[in-house]
Amino acid sequence: MDYKVLSDVKLVELLKQDDQLALTELYYRYWDKLLAVACHRLNEPLEAEEVVQDIFFRLWQHRHSLELKFTLSTYLAAAVKYRIINVLDHLYRKRNREAQLPDYSLLTEPSAEEYLFEQELRLRIEATVKSLPEKCQIIFRMSREEGKTYKQIAAELDIAEKTVEAHMSKALKEIRTNLGIIAPALLVFYL
Repeated sequence: MDYKVLSDVKLVELLKQDDQLALTELYYRYWDKLLAVACHRLNEPLEAEEVVQDIFFRLWQHRHSLELKFTLSTYLAAAVKYRIINVLDHLYRKRNREAQLPDYSLLTEPSAEEYLFEQELRLRIEATVKSLPEKCQIIFRMSREEGKTYKQIAAELDIAEKTVEAHMSKALKEIRTNLGIIAPALLVFYL
């Protein structure tokens, strides 16, 4: 059978009967036209190709329930139009989300004074941690340096989770007391 001479209506009938060659003929018949419309609207050739591929994929997926009120070309044109609208909406929302994110490139490098202050804080925290009781020190390091949860620490040390919480509370209280300053953002992050 020569699919090139068949009408769209006949090809749709064959498509509903799971004829892949009918889909192939429709694909070759309408690919260029749909791609041209998608490229014109999206200005992104790869995105446009994906839109057209998606339309033919969905045509195959919904072949059994496909009911055309108008011609196939009208159906495909409408499908491209609505798929493009969805893609543009997605891109618009993505750009809006990105525009609302803070621009970290505006952050400057820390000054020498800030660097020295940070180093001093780290040294004071380390000295305080070293002065803690051994078990408290181990639990603090497992939590803050190894990033383990209280539950993981409790399981590893074979102690109750409440015991881990108590040791962490004691360590944090001791650090805050020994520093004797209002914690800057860095200290809050570290603790």
